Amino acid sequence: MYPAIDLVYPFTGRWLTQNSPANRVPSHGTAVYGMSHAIDFVPVRSNGRTAPFTLSSLIRPEPATIFPGFGYPILAPISGEVVAAHDADFDHEAFRGFPSISYSLTQRKRAAAGWRALAGNHIMIATATGPVVVLCHLQQGSIQIRLGQHVASGDAVARCGNSGNSTEPHLHLQAISSQDVKNSHAVPFTFDGYLPRNKEVVNI
Repeated sequence: MYPAIDLVYPFTGRWLTQNSPANRVPSHGTAVYGMSHAIDFVPVRSNGRTAPFTLSSLIRPEPATIFPGFGYPILAPISGEVVAAHDADFDHEAFRGFPSISYSLTQRKRAAAGWRALAGNHIMIATATGPVVVLCHLQQGSIQIRLGQHVASGDAVARCGNSGNSTEPHLHLQAISSQDVKNSHAVPFTFDGYLPRNKEVVNI
């Protein structure tokens, strides 16, 4: 097991915690691609909810743009060098209700396509101590930094999107042992010394 690294929250505002390693490991049900300690954050409104759930939500996909977090700024959770930056993938529709069941049935196909198909638009930041922090599901065309650039903790780096393996706009974060995702191992992390649990709303 690699020692934990301490990060800062990569956003401001209200974000709902999902798939937290504070509740279980592997947090996403697998250790593949170094995801055993990954975490998800979903932007929510002041009432703790995302977009209102309507009859339309139940029966058909919805525009990602109606969700409160779509396009919301994402910040660097740690200082380091940008070793990967990809934002050419489109932001697809969001899937709740019955559409989410259909979407889940195509999960195997996305997994077979490899990590990049799961991550969608993403950034990797290599830290001075070795681990690489990864931010996924970013908005198409939103990356504000360049490959090889040094970023400081808290710098704006991109915007929240719905690319890759994502049912609604959110941020997937993980830390791994190297840039080689396929052969890397998960690195545990905390945020300012703390790790939020599932359904906990982080308000920054």
